[in-house]
Amino acid sequence: MQRALPQIGDWASLEELHDLQLKQLPQVLAWAARVPFYRSRFGSGVPPVTAADFDALPLVTKQDLRDQYPFGMLAVDRAELATYHESSGTVGQSTPSYYTERDWVDLAERYARKWVGITPRDTLLVRTPYALMITGHLAQAAARLRGAMVVPADYRSLAMPYPRFIRALHNLGVTLTWSIPTEPLVWAAAARAAGLDPARDFPSLRALFVAGEPLSAARRKRLGEIWGVPVVEEYGSTETGTLAGECEHGRMHLWADRALFEVYDPETGRLSVEGDGQLVVTPLYREAMPLLRYNLEDDVEVSYADCACGWRLPSVRVLGRASSGFPVGDRKVTQHGLEELVFSLPSGYGVLFWRARAEPSVLRVQIEVAEEHAAAAASELTAAITRELAVPCEVRPMSPGTLLPPEVLSKPRDIVKPRTLWGADEDWNQASLYN
Repeated sequence: MQRALPQIGDWASLEELHDLQLKQLPQVLAWAARVPFYRSRFGSGVPPVTAADFDALPLVTKQDLRDQYPFGMLAVDRAELATYHESSGTVGQSTPSYYTERDWVDLAERYARKWVGITPRDTLLVRTPYALMITGHLAQAAARLRGAMVVPADYRSLAMPYPRFIRALHNLGVTLTWSIPTEPLVWAAAARAAGLDPARDFPSLRALFVAGEPLSAARRKRLGEIWGVPVVEEYGSTETGTLAGECEHGRMHLWADRALFEVYDPETGRLSVEGDGQLVVTPLYREAMPLLRYNLEDDVEVSYADCACGWRLPSVRVLGRASSGFPVGDRKVTQHGLEELVFSLPSGYGVLFWRARAEPSVLRVQIEVAEEHAAAAASELTAAITRELAVPCEVRPMSPGTLLPPEVLSKPRDIVKPRTLWGADEDWNQASLYN
C-alpha cells in the first residue's frame, strides 16, 4: 500500500514543518524498534515513542553501519527488499544500505525536486556508476517517475569511452545530465577534441545536474560559462538518498519534510537545529533500514533564514567530509578551498585540470595551461594561495595534455567480450579479458 508523502507547499511555516516531522517521528521509532541494533541501544528496554525519547538517543556512526554488515540494520522481511547498495568507500570501508519499493518512491521524488524540472520531454544522460552505489539508479528512477527518457551512460565504463559519450550527448539531443562536477570539464575537452564547441553545438542541453564532490562557487561559474546552461547541485548519500537540492535562487535546501536534520559539534557533543558542524540525519520515510540520528560526518552550515523561493525549508552549505584536508605547515588545506582559487584564475587562461600534493612544508600544485599564459597563471595562483591559504607553495604550469592525456578524450577503446575461439591472425592472449 502506497503511503502519502509530503509535497512542497503542504506547510505554510517552519512551525508547521516541525509539526509534520513530529507527526511522523513515532512511526520512524516504531520501524527502528524492529532492529536488534536499536533495541540494544534503548537503555530501559522500552522502545522510544516521543520526541523527548528521540533526543536522548546516541548518534549512529558509519562504523556502526559497517559493524552491522550486511543486513544487521534490516527492519523488514528480506523478501520486501527491492535493492541493495553500498557506499563508494571514499573514506574507509563502504557501508551497506537497502530499500523497499515504498522507500524508492520517496527516494525518486526527492531527487526529482529540482528547480529545472524533469519532464516527459527530457532526455537525461546518467554519467554516474550503475553499480553498488545508488547514484545512477536514483537518477534513472526519478527520470522514469517523471516520464523522461534515460540514457544510461555509466561512469568511465569500458563500453562508454569519452568519444562515444560525446557522440551520444550530441546526437541524442540530451537535455539534462547527471554526474560529479569534474565530469563536465572532461566532456568539454572531449567535445573540443571532436571539433565541437560545448556552448554552441549542444543546443538541446538545458542543465547540468551535479553532486558527489564539494563544488566551489568559482568552478560552478566556470562550468556554466563553458556549457552555457545552469549547473544544478544536489547533496545526498547512498545511505540516505538525496538530502538537499537547489532552488531557483541558488540556495541549497534540506528536504526537511522527508528527513529530520541536526548539526553536531564534535568538540562539545552539542546538537542543534542550525549552525556549523557535522550533519546528522534521520530519514522520516525509510522503512527497510531506519537511521536514527545518523552522522554523515560531512561539515556543513545550516540556516533557517528566509529564502525568496518560499519553500520554507532550511538551507545548507556543504563544506566536505570532516576528515578531508591535509596539513601544510601549521595550516590545513582542503580541496574546496584550493579549487576556489584555481578556478578564480581568468577563464582566458583555459585552466581546467590541476592536481596538488600537500607535503609537510610545501603545497605543490600543477596546472594545465597553454604556454602563452603559463607564467601569468602560475604567478597569480601562487599569490592567491599565499594570500588566502597562508601556506608555502610551488605552482608548476604543465603543457595541455599532461594531466589529461589526449588519447583518453579521442581514442575509442576496443570492447572485447571474453571468448575462447580465435582466428589465426588474432591475439588469443585476450581470451579471458575485457579490454
